Amino acid sequence: MKNQFIHSLWIGLTAGCFGGLVGLGGGVVMIPLMVAILKITQHKAHGTSLFALVFTGITGAITYGMKGSVDVLASLILAVTAIFTARAGARFAHSLPEWKLKRFFGGFLIFAALILLTKPYLANLYHFEIAGIAKIFTLLIIGIFAGFLAGMMGIGGGTVMVPALVIILNYGQHIAQGTSLLCMVPAGAVGAYTHLKLGNVIKTLLPSLITGIIGGTYIGSNIAHALPASYLRVIFALIIIWTGIRFLRTPKPVK
Repeated sequence: MKNQFIHSLWIGLTAGCFGGLVGLGGGVVMIPLMVAILKITQHKAHGTSLFALVFTGITGAITYGMKGSVDVLASLILAVTAIFTARAGARFAHSLPEWKLKRFFGGFLIFAALILLTKPYLANLYHFEIAGIAKIFTLLIIGIFAGFLAGMMGIGGGTVMVPALVIILNYGQHIAQGTSLLCMVPAGAVGAYTHLKLGNVIKTLLPSLITGIIGGTYIGSNIAHALPASYLRVIFALIIIWTGIRFLRTPKPVK
């Protein structure tokens, strides 16, 4: 039990630190580490990760909100659809056999790495002028995809939501991240609760994971200001791609 607490605390610390360094959600790091080190199933890793990230999302949303970097109305609109699709995503993940879920997660890791590499250039892309009813409709569509991926992959949803807000709706990077964090508190909570009801959350791991993530995020955010961000993004993206390929190569069980 003591070793499990130390291991999960270290996993949370590592996930939070990398997230703080490169601005990527902790689930991308936390899930592979839980599977490899704690030897838990892919389904339980997804559910436990999402449950832990809800609490860290609350902390992040408050922090961004205090700096005025949250569009509260947009967060609520995003959450309208994300709440429903997060539940659907959690149930879909639960319905998949272990090997298929690992392959899906491997593909998602590679997608997340590509987003990480292109992140500095997102703000320079062409922006559409969307306002009024069209903006509300766009936010609802973004919420559908972000919520489903959050529930299925056990991540915060920012991997999809932040680039979409920056590219399509011309949001600044900080406001996009703050808005995403606030939206994923209710949406992630619904997905996490669904995973809990399906038996995919290991509650004994949560205190150490949450503590580690919060501490690691603080450490990583401070270190990020002293290191060249471009090198960090490339190194971390290569690690994620390598991990994603390993998950994609998960063999199908022989009947």
